[in-house]
Amino acid sequence: MYFPVADIELSPFIPPLIACTISFFTSMAGVSGAFLLLPFQVSVLGFDSPAVSSTNHLYNIVAIPSGIYRFIKEGRMLWPLTWLVVIGTLPGVLAGVLIRITFFPSPRAFKLFVGFVLLYIGVKLCMDIIKEKGTDKHNSSVTSSTEFRISSSKLSLHSLTFTFNTVSYQINTFSVMGLSLIVGLIGGIYGIGGGAIIAPFFVTIFKLPVHTVAGASLMGTFITSATGVVFFQYLSTTNLANAQTIAPDYRLGLLFGLGGAIGMYLGARAQRFFPATIIKSILTAALLFTAGKYIFFG
Repeated sequence: MYFPVADIELSPFIPPLIACTISFFTSMAGVSGAFLLLPFQVSVLGFDSPAVSSTNHLYNIVAIPSGIYRFIKEGRMLWPLTWLVVIGTLPGVLAGVLIRITFFPSPRAFKLFVGFVLLYIGVKLCMDIIKEKGTDKHNSSVTSSTEFRISSSKLSLHSLTFTFNTVSYQINTFSVMGLSLIVGLIGGIYGIGGGAIIAPFFVTIFKLPVHTVAGASLMGTFITSATGVVFFQYLSTTNLANAQTIAPDYRLGLLFGLGGAIGMYLGARAQRFFPATIIKSILTAALLFTAGKYIFFG
C-alpha cells in the first residue's frame, strides 16, 4: 500500500501489528505508545517531515478511546485529575504545534533539553522501584476486590483528593495544571500527546498510585491530540507550509490507530492483574528509551 504524505510503500498489516504490540504494554501505564511509534516512523519507515507529528496525533485519536472505555468501566478513571490535565495541556499543545512548524523543523537543542529532563525522571522512577520492591503495599495485583476502584474524589480550587485501595491521596491543583501546560507544549511539538511525560511525573513527583493515573493520562492525551490534528490540518491550508508536509498521513495514521485501539483495550483490561512494580518498570523503560533517543540520536 502506498502512503502519499509519508511517501512510502508498506504492507498494510505492519502498522496495526506494531501499534497493537506497543500499546498493549504502554497503555497500562497511561502512555499511548506514540512516543515509540515516532522513532519507528522516522528511523525505520523514513517518514521524517513535520507531518509525522500530526500522524502520531491521529494515531492517538483512533487508538485511545478503547482504553479509556475500559478504565471508565472498571472505575479507574480519575475525572477531576483528567479535567485538570486537559485544561492545562490544551494551551500548551496549541503553542507547541506553532513552535514545531515555525521554529523547530529540526529542534536538536530542544530535544537535548527534553531528553535530560526525561532521563532524570526515568532514573528517579527506577530508584523508586528498587526502593519499593518487596515493600510496597500496592504492588500486589488485585482481581476482584471492590476497593480496586477510585472513590471519594473531590476537586477544589487548591487541591484534589481521592481514595484508592483504602488509601487517601491529595495533590495541589495549580501544580498539576502547571505541569500539564509544559507537557502540552512538548507534546504539541513532537506529536507524542504528552502521556509519556505526565504519567511518570504523577507517579514520581506527586506520589500517586500508577493504577490511578493511566486513565486520566490517556484522556488528556486523546483530547490534546484531537486538538493537534485539527490545528495541523488548519495550518496546512495557510502559508506556513503546504499540506504535504504538515497534514497527517490519514492512511498510515488510521492503520496505526486500528492496531493501537486493540492493544489499548486489552492493556487497560489487563492492568489490574499486573503489579505496580511491573507497570512502573514499563513506564521507566519508556522514559529511558525516549531520553536516550533525544540525547544521542536527536
